[in-house]
Amino acid sequence: MSDTISPEHRSWNMSQIKSKDTKIEVMVRKYLFSRGFRFRKNDKRYPGKPDIVLPKYRTVIFVHGCFRHQHEGCPKARIPKSNVEYWEKKFKRNKENDLKHVKELEESGWHVITIWECELKDDFERRMEKAADEILAQLAD
Repeated sequence: MSDTISPEHRSWNMSQIKSKDTKIEVMVRKYLFSRGFRFRKNDKRYPGKPDIVLPKYRTVIFVHGCFRHQHEGCPKARIPKSNVEYWEKKFKRNKENDLKHVKELEESGWHVITIWECELKDDFERRMEKAADEILAQLAD
């Protein structure tokens, strides 16, 4: 199956996809801020440049899109029909990097929370309450 738009237009489309301050990241940050959590965002000092860093709680949060990070079992984690080899390599690399960064952070004593795009769309309040409880549990440890 061939692509329905030109390579130039496809390239432009892909360039418009943001890597930080995505809609779901902003939603998560607003929720956390409203609950009194203070954080840093997209901190380059940590492996994987976590979307949210809560130093007081030694917790980092990654807000992952299901497509880009290939959320297992999610319908959005599909491989495009064109340029399959490219996408398979890219997704494999993304997943390997995600695992590597989580491991490095945990070995450094950080608690890592991954929030998936589909979890927020399914039940935002429930998922965010669970995340807040996980963050607060770090003070007890």
